[in-house]
Amino acid sequence: MSRIAESTVSLRIAGDLLLPAEVTALLGVEPSLSYRKGETLPSRSGREILRKTGIWSLRAPVCKPEDIDGQVAEILSMLPSDPSVWASLSERFSIDLFCGLFMNESNEGLSVSVVTLRALAERGIEFGLDIYGPTEEGAQSAQA
Repeated sequence: MSRIAESTVSLRIAGDLLLPAEVTALLGVEPSLSYRKGETLPSRSGREILRKTGIWSLRAPVCKPEDIDGQVAEILSMLPSDPSVWASLSERFSIDLFCGLFMNESNEGLSVSVVTLRALAERGIEFGLDIYGPTEEGAQSAQA
């Protein structure tokens, strides 16, 4: 089994009462993306979208092949480890680590280290995976 071809990782903090400036001040780092509930922002297609909840997000660089452990370590290294900070955030907002995994073949895999899982658990961060199978174009080239 080969490694997953590509991974994206973002820490997301979300809630209807979220004020991005407050989260930024608490965490001490500027987000990759943030907005308040009710803001209208353009989508990738250029259409204006009314945001249904507030979000503060910090994204790690894309890795090819995947490196979930490295991406999580990079994000967490920029943030405080103080449990009281994370408890304060998790009392008011949902916190998750959104991981996108992109496969080139039908059988690719990954492992997430105990160190990474412990660091997420200590901060109350939910770990989520979206897994995207190979495209038909990728599957055809794999057969050739």
